[in-house]
Amino acid sequence: MAIIVQKYGGTSVGSIERIENVARRVLATQKAGHGVAVVVSAMSGETNRLLGLAHQITEKPDPRELDVVAATGEQVTIGLLAIAIQKLGGKAQSFMGFQVPFDTDAAFMKARIRSVGGEKVQAAIQEGYIPVVAGFQGVTDEGHVTTLGRGGSDLSAVALAAAVKADVCEIYTDVDGVYTTDPNIEPKARRIPRISYEEMLEAASLGAKVMQTRSVEFGMRYGVKIHVRSSFEDGEGTFIVQEEPGMERLLVTAVAYDKNEAKVTLVRVPDKPGIAAKLFGTIGQANINVDMIIQNISSQGSTDLTFTVGRADLPRAKDIVEKIAKEVGAERVETDSNIVKVSAIGVGMKSHAGVAAKMFTTLAKEGINIQMISTSEIKVSCVIDQKYTELAVRALHDVFGLAEPGKNG
Repeated sequence: MAIIVQKYGGTSVGSIERIENVARRVLATQKAGHGVAVVVSAMSGETNRLLGLAHQITEKPDPRELDVVAATGEQVTIGLLAIAIQKLGGKAQSFMGFQVPFDTDAAFMKARIRSVGGEKVQAAIQEGYIPVVAGFQGVTDEGHVTTLGRGGSDLSAVALAAAVKADVCEIYTDVDGVYTTDPNIEPKARRIPRISYEEMLEAASLGAKVMQTRSVEFGMRYGVKIHVRSSFEDGEGTFIVQEEPGMERLLVTAVAYDKNEAKVTLVRVPDKPGIAAKLFGTIGQANINVDMIIQNISSQGSTDLTFTVGRADLPRAKDIVEKIAKEVGAERVETDSNIVKVSAIGVGMKSHAGVAAKMFTTLAKEGINIQMISTSEIKVSCVIDQKYTELAVRALHDVFGLAEPGKNG
């Protein structure tokens, strides 16, 4: 008997009608001879509603209590889905995060999974039940309820699949797979049947919204086969798997973009040892992630230091940088939140040269200035002015031949 873990997001369980639809899908999978466990999110909009209630009381609610509040969204969904499965004649049993358990650290609102106990879920499957598991939540060694942060339900599903040694983890969402780029920007985008963990990890970190990086990292670490599918229609979707030989035939697999970044520049910093360490050490202590970094050394004994952070972190980052600028004698601090990072991704880059040059030439032909550049073994990223996002994505999608056959031009 194959074991399948299915995960349904907020839109997939956003109403009673949709919960009943999920119940039918889950039962159909079980009736096909598979063991099934289901991981669900809170109903669409529910987590934001719950957090909003807490923020009506105070601007800065205690993170521990916020997790207690937020975790109730998934508790409602698992109960409702279990009832819907039972109504259709199936056997179902709901599990809160602490009942599985998902053991986490105590970083409230963004806890990290340390281990997952799959024995209770496996036993329920063997007894003919469909375990309905709350995603997004866990428990510390001290018994505190935690939540896993953005994309936490996907992470819960992949982690559970690893724990119960599932044959596949199916991620059901409101899209039917991973595309070569955002179809809302480029109608010629096509669904990718199979994508490597590495490529999906880069795409997720670079703005693709289908899956979060932590889920893909977990899947890659434990060899969990992930299948992204639509909740609302039948279809093959996209498999996220280990790199396969055929994947190298494509030079570029996808074009991604991320509008959630901002640029910070420390102008005319004294060119002395230790300043960069002081700056980025302080930013790191504030739990702010830095992405791209560029340092330009001038002949006058000073340097301009530019880096990018998440747009939501810009106010805090600016405060930190302005304080350090005064301490080290920098001339000024400049910020820009009207930027976008556009990236070309593909494992084919490992064995082929020229992707960066082709990307830079294409952007230049469109009159798009490149502000920053970052590369890895399988990606090239450029920071450009946000107003050129759609133009850049379409141009790169075309030049790398990613369009659906028959849709070029």
